[in-house]
Amino acid sequence: MPARIRTARITGLFYLGLAVTGALGFLLIRPRLYSAGDPAATLANLVAHEPLARAGVALEMLIVVTQALAAAWFYRLFRAADQFAALGIAAFGLVNAIAVLVSAALLATAVEVAVSPVGDAAATVQLLYLVSGNLWGVGALFFGLWLIPMGWCVLRSGWMPRALGWTLVVGGVGYLLNAFANYLAPGASAAVDALTFPATVGEFWMIGYLLVRGVRRHGPVETAHHVPHAA
Repeated sequence: MPARIRTARITGLFYLGLAVTGALGFLLIRPRLYSAGDPAATLANLVAHEPLARAGVALEMLIVVTQALAAAWFYRLFRAADQFAALGIAAFGLVNAIAVLVSAALLATAVEVAVSPVGDAAATVQLLYLVSGNLWGVGALFFGLWLIPMGWCVLRSGWMPRALGWTLVVGGVGYLLNAFANYLAPGASAAVDALTFPATVGEFWMIGYLLVRGVRRHGPVETAHHVPHAA
């Protein structure tokens, strides 16, 4: 059991790293550089804030690293509870990491075009940022898909609160719906964004539980494998 708690806490650290790098890179730095509908402003921002733009690329690369490691360690943590679902967490997490990896390459290219212009630099930079943003948009499918088996593993293992498991499952479904709705109903952004709220709650709950508690010491998985013999 101490080994499982240690695995849970390492998993929590990688998941926390994913949350921090994602918030800094996508939610903080990107909006300061990318100006939707104004290619000249985006180009000017990249030229004026080149170190910040390069930091944004580095953060996206760290997102890839932390998500890939978190995916691997979630598999290690939950494989005894449900190997198929644990594989799902790992596979969907890695696919999402690949989407972010491509996004990072596009952002790196945008910085290079901005500092060493080729052709219509403003239009090129704007296009690169637009494709990068859409990689995040369609990649949200796999972020939702990795939350669903994660929640299922919580429910199957009994190592964490069942409410956390259901929150993750509902959050994963919400992320999937949000990914489709962003393209099918782009004008309903406020209502669409609300679909991801359960996922946000579930993610931070999971991170906190992994880091503080680790896992419960007993659950249905242990009970199923340690049935006392009759006297």
